Amino acid sequence: MTSAAPAPTVPAVMAPSPADGARSVRRATGSRPRVLSVAGTDPTGGAGIQADLKSFAAHGAYGMAVTTAVVAQNTHGVRLVHVPGPEVLAAQLDAVSDDVAVDAVKIGMVADAAGARTIARWLDRVRPPFVVLDPVMVATSGHRLLDAGAEDAVRALVGRAEVVTPNVPELAVLLGETEAGSWEAVLDQAARLAATTGTLVLAKGGHLAGTTSPDALVSAGGCVLLEAERVETPHTHGTGCSLSAALAALRPQRDGWEPAAREAKEWLTGALRAGGALAVGTGRGPVDHLHELVPARPFSEEAWERVAPWRSAIEENAFVRALGDGSLAPAAFASYLAQDAAYLEQYSRVLSRASAAAPDPGARAFFARSALGAVDAEQDLHVRWLAEHAGMDADDVARVEPSGVTAAYTGHLHAAAAGSYAETVAALLPCFWLYAHVGESLAARAGDLAAHPYGAWIAQYADPAFAEATRRACGLADAAARAAGPAERRRMLRAFELSAMHEQLFFDQGLEGTSEAQTLVPASSGYTHR
Repeated sequence: MTSAAPAPTVPAVMAPSPADGARSVRRATGSRPRVLSVAGTDPTGGAGIQADLKSFAAHGAYGMAVTTAVVAQNTHGVRLVHVPGPEVLAAQLDAVSDDVAVDAVKIGMVADAAGARTIARWLDRVRPPFVVLDPVMVATSGHRLLDAGAEDAVRALVGRAEVVTPNVPELAVLLGETEAGSWEAVLDQAARLAATTGTLVLAKGGHLAGTTSPDALVSAGGCVLLEAERVETPHTHGTGCSLSAALAALRPQRDGWEPAAREAKEWLTGALRAGGALAVGTGRGPVDHLHELVPARPFSEEAWERVAPWRSAIEENAFVRALGDGSLAPAAFASYLAQDAAYLEQYSRVLSRASAAAPDPGARAFFARSALGAVDAEQDLHVRWLAEHAGMDADDVARVEPSGVTAAYTGHLHAAAAGSYAETVAALLPCFWLYAHVGESLAARAGDLAAHPYGAWIAQYADPAFAEATRRACGLADAAARAAGPAERRRMLRAFELSAMHEQLFFDQGLEGTSEAQTLVPASSGYTHR
């Protein structure tokens, strides 16, 4: 995309911000952070204080709410707004802070200038440790919700917050400029707003076109990008409210705004994906704030469904299809086996790390046996076939240089193993499950495996013992997910998805063997690929 204004030159890591200064060391003293929402209402529960309270609860915080406006709205839009007035607002704020220690505040719809000034006076007096401002100023339709005086009052609130979370139109209103048309222009506006206010800006790219939905935490000195997939869904009601509320709930529990923002964004991506199943309303429905608290199904079931595109790609993969019908060129299969041998060496090491980290003797034994099996059974098949058909001995196989695809896959596994046991199990699972799936599918179509040129390979992965090992690996992943918190479960799903992607790419490189086998098989073997 091209930018309407030059993007700021920023370092890869955000420079320290005034918002992460001395006040950031304060921590909640109760069993949960006590977080206050100051916002309007939504009787359907998708936005406003109702959404904020659910977002707080989803992140382990005790939620409180002060109402700035009573809003009659549903998934189709706003019908009526009643503003109780600054006296009622001030009395609510004082009633909370006179009695309860407030660990963080999220401010949403302020309705009018008098309300904004009332909130500003209260913030100046109470000085909550963490303040997140979601400047509700522009409707989804593009309609300006506040008059000029109220907009000025909201701008004055920005400097009293640690973080402000405008969408693209709201960012433009805060600066008094035209709306940014590109992500680069959004970052430029966010950097200038941060520089003039001393407040961190969580710039959001959800209003822009594209396959991703980038956000960035921007200070006067730099930014941190927060990448995420774009979830194609009409169920987006209250996303801004929910993200800012999650950020406010997480900050007292995290060491800085960056980890809190990353976790809040990951959570919102899952909430967007799960929103449709709620079946709330007939318009733009809400996200599912509680999607992580009561998982609807086991981890393995959800993970398998999420990699459906990768499974389809593998099933339709030209290498896999040719392998199944026996038409695959021996050169391509030799190249594939050579790379698989290089992969299995690293794969067995990650299995050993899973065994060492496993929480019980049964899991430790399973992964230890699997590590041994990867070295013995599979490597034995590879070495025997390559010796017979490609003239490679065991030393030749050991000297195979991993391709970029192979190195990327094993690098992903080692990165997962550097995390938690749960992430390691999730990353390893596709190598069981997808191979069992392929083996079973090919065996059903291949006929007599004894007469099939690649029957030994198909039989190994279609073997009932391998299917049982796969079921056991699924069970261990499900058990790890049950013991994991929401953020770790998200990391497990991501690790599983990345491994499935790498599996598809690994099969893809198989056909390259017909033209690139010399880069995959040592020249000393005497193997020719034509």
